[in-house]
Amino acid sequence: MAASIARSCRIVSTVKSYILLTKSSYSRALLHRSSSTKSGLLFSLHNRGLLKESFPEYAAQSELPDLLQSGPQTVYCGFDPTADSLHAGNLLAIIALMHFRAAGHEVIAVLGGATAQIGDPSGRSAERERLSPATVEQNARGIMESLHRIFTHHELHFSPDPSRLGRLTVLNNRSWYKDWQVLDFFSEVGRCFRMGSMLSRHSVQSRLKSAEGMSFSEFSYQLFQAFDFYRLHQIHGCRIQIGGTDQLGNIMSGHELIHRKTGEEVFGLTVPLVTTSMGDKLGKTAGNAVWLNPDKTSPFEFYQYFLRLPDSSVEAYLKFFTFLPLAEVEKVMEQQRHDPGKRTAHKRLAAEVTKLVHGKEGLESAKRCTNALYHSSLQALEQMSDTELQELFREAPFHELFLDPGTTVLDACRRAQAIPEGPRGYQMIQDGGVWINHQRAANPEQVLVLGQHILSSGLSLIRVGKRNFYILKWLSM
Repeated sequence: MAASIARSCRIVSTVKSYILLTKSSYSRALLHRSSSTKSGLLFSLHNRGLLKESFPEYAAQSELPDLLQSGPQTVYCGFDPTADSLHAGNLLAIIALMHFRAAGHEVIAVLGGATAQIGDPSGRSAERERLSPATVEQNARGIMESLHRIFTHHELHFSPDPSRLGRLTVLNNRSWYKDWQVLDFFSEVGRCFRMGSMLSRHSVQSRLKSAEGMSFSEFSYQLFQAFDFYRLHQIHGCRIQIGGTDQLGNIMSGHELIHRKTGEEVFGLTVPLVTTSMGDKLGKTAGNAVWLNPDKTSPFEFYQYFLRLPDSSVEAYLKFFTFLPLAEVEKVMEQQRHDPGKRTAHKRLAAEVTKLVHGKEGLESAKRCTNALYHSSLQALEQMSDTELQELFREAPFHELFLDPGTTVLDACRRAQAIPEGPRGYQMIQDGGVWINHQRAANPEQVLVLGQHILSSGLSLIRVGKRNFYILKWLSM
């Protein structure tokens, strides 16, 4: 009885404190650790800025570093399929999993096929739109394919010895909720929670104070994420959960459930939220998502996003989103400071993260598109596939035409509907307002020349003015 009371007191004390470990206190704690810890995984992640908070407080001071050094552990992160693709805001959590996996730990990515139908209120000012089971299932398939693709790229391009990587497992929590009865779930899980601690969550408090309020389904979300952690702990021995800073309340709920049911200690780590230069959260809700699936954000657009980051963000992003050693990051930043115009750091960042998400082929495609669009490279334009050309000039009309003998510049422009009919269109060409494959075409009567006006791929890119593009695919050449 005394032991039970002591354990209960410890649980209450731990849950009530909810002490957050900030970066500064985390650094101070590590300074009192052994030299092996200072060179360990947590210390490395902290130096890269990938660790924002840790729960509970003593996790980073003693137990968690010792646990990680004692042998391979199991770490998990959840992703609700509320869209058919993850976005750059999710990438930091994925990269954190990769760091653990590279250190030999087993990692689990959990798709919230069940929880996506409830809707996580964390970081939201309004309730999520309800998704049908069919939509959630379709979204989950897209995200699963994306996760496997990105982890494969990490193995191929960023892992010197893939045999040393820990095991990767992708699960869907629908598989363990589909047979639950609602009464059984709340009877077993709900009795382990106290209203006081559930109401104290920041995600709950902010919504309760809003005009819209909070639905019961949203309020109960933390029970389901907590049970995910508990099940993974029971089945897979998982003791570490990773999430964004907005997930801290849900992580605490998982810690509370496991502690109450088993008395064992588990840990939560959060990664920073990716924000814009204005401080807005990057994601689909904010309408500024940079998607990880190529059919939603092409490799070129993805590459350009990181290439165009403000100078003030590039060093932090090199540490966040790449696996470059910190000494290499400092070297790249020194080159950037020496000659800012070359944008060395931006180019390295864009290349590294594009290769991770889209592979070497995606990176090469992004570079071809960049050279074709911004450097007027005829060689890059000629190497582009039809798909790349249409992705690059997404708003450009695309026409497939038969090439008749003697077709002129004027004929091509009119068949593409790129110029007005009559003398005005003729004059536009003569005035130098038309370009074909990056070369000014000022003679309306000139017959199209293969290799100049028509690429070896059978394509012609017509530009009228500065921004009006038209793509012609010539047939029967």
